Amino acid sequence: MQADVMVVGAGLAGLVAATEAADAGRHVVVVDQEAEQSLGGQAFWSLGGLLLVDSPEQRRIGVRDSPELAAQDWFGSAQFDRPEDYWPRKWAEAYLAFAAGEKRAWLQGLGVRFFPLVGWAERGDGRANGHGNSVPRFHLVWGTGPGVLEPFIRRAREHVGAGRLRFLFRHRVDELLTQGGAVVGVRCSVLEPSSAPRGSASSRTVTREVELRASAVVVASGGIGGNHELVRSLWPARLGRPPSTMVAGVPAHVDGRMLGITEAAGGRIINGDRMWHYVEGLRNLDPVWENHGIRILPGPSSVWLDATGRRLPPPFFPGFDTLGTLRHLRGTGYDYSWFVLTQKIIEKEFALSGSEQNPDLTGKDLRLLLGRLRGGAPGPIEAFMRHGADFVVASTLGELVEGMNRVGEPGLISEADLKEVLEARDREIENPFGKDAQVMFLRGHRQYRGDRFLRAAPPHRILDPANGPLIAVRLNVLTRKTLGGLETDLSGRCLSPSGQAVPGLFAAGEASGFGGGGMMGYNALEGTFLGGCLFSGRAAGRAAAG
Repeated sequence: MQADVMVVGAGLAGLVAATEAADAGRHVVVVDQEAEQSLGGQAFWSLGGLLLVDSPEQRRIGVRDSPELAAQDWFGSAQFDRPEDYWPRKWAEAYLAFAAGEKRAWLQGLGVRFFPLVGWAERGDGRANGHGNSVPRFHLVWGTGPGVLEPFIRRAREHVGAGRLRFLFRHRVDELLTQGGAVVGVRCSVLEPSSAPRGSASSRTVTREVELRASAVVVASGGIGGNHELVRSLWPARLGRPPSTMVAGVPAHVDGRMLGITEAAGGRIINGDRMWHYVEGLRNLDPVWENHGIRILPGPSSVWLDATGRRLPPPFFPGFDTLGTLRHLRGTGYDYSWFVLTQKIIEKEFALSGSEQNPDLTGKDLRLLLGRLRGGAPGPIEAFMRHGADFVVASTLGELVEGMNRVGEPGLISEADLKEVLEARDREIENPFGKDAQVMFLRGHRQYRGDRFLRAAPPHRILDPANGPLIAVRLNVLTRKTLGGLETDLSGRCLSPSGQAVPGLFAAGEASGFGGGGMMGYNALEGTFLGGCLFSGRAAGRAAAG
């Protein structure tokens, strides 16, 4: 088979690249090792958050943003410090211009719509020029991850109908074919058909091998988060000891195979030690893949403790500094930590990341969405409170500690010590001044209407029975994103170790560190993963078509 453009991977970046190339009149083939029911890849499971800068949604709720402030936040978070950060820095500059410019209008033109309240994710390390978002920038797509995917799947289906695009599912790429130093196609193992549900393990039985030729190949195969052995082998010393136990935020087929295959064909991998994993992972009630974990999206009020019951120091508060908190917790000697909170906090502040955990937003169900404004925890949260392996709900502190020592390692939590921690915090609630940094941040964040309306409970005493019951949640390390990857120029062309473009070879999405081999540097501002797939997929698809 001969194609103009071949795309490896049918996730969001691959779909964007494929549709852009087909829009330009090229004959496009998309190969993916999974079956058609997995079309859309990891974006399907996502909450659908996108970073926008100085958007109408921000301005309507009184948020003053600017390209200059966004650049301060981005580069303060990225902390680029390596010679190989040349292209990642260029990609960061280009992406910020996109996020402050045509990104929203482009998506709206495709039918994407945004939730009116803007979320304030990754609030940072407390420094004006350090890591974190100075203002809310997390724009939730109406329809969550499937809502982001929908226009690109629709466009792809239209191109299939017109004969410009073809999907080859259950085709696993084992080699990039080269000729005279240029990439000219792929060698695939054709896997037997599979009816395995999206995300679950599928057969790896090979039925035959095929070679497919193309003038350009775009690698959009994702990252390494499902391969925990590889994650541990690349784990950087700056984040401490790799965890012995983690929950998986992505399926096992997100294994990084194509990165090594692309490197063997002449591409260069940079910043492989830069990665993004969460520390608020739960073991899923109804797992889709093995060891399936999902992330709590916390508001600012829960008290964060290490496994022994010690309160985490500033700025390691819920929703502030993901990798800083991970680094701190890796120094404790334990693979888990705790949130301690109340019923009032969980009703107002807890959400779960992912399309399947937010049926109202994913299904665009206004009636169900309005139910969030009524009393009680959201349905998915209530289910975890009742049945989740990581939840402890108790009417007294003694019962809570007993449950924490049952769910965690026995004997680590002392009732007397925990009572002292919570009483000290509660005294600060009664004081209009105070010195508790988390309480001060909480009061400040409630000045933002979005937090006051949906995400931040009124300050109250945790040990007051009127606010109960008491709740403790065991938090596990959750693997998620690869921040480094294949080095690319601004056209998405893969670069060799000598810095020259490899003819015929492009990369997009997480495989390229969302652009350039790591446009986020050491830290992400959130809402940047899907956006990075959109931006890099568009660039690579257009360039490959040229």
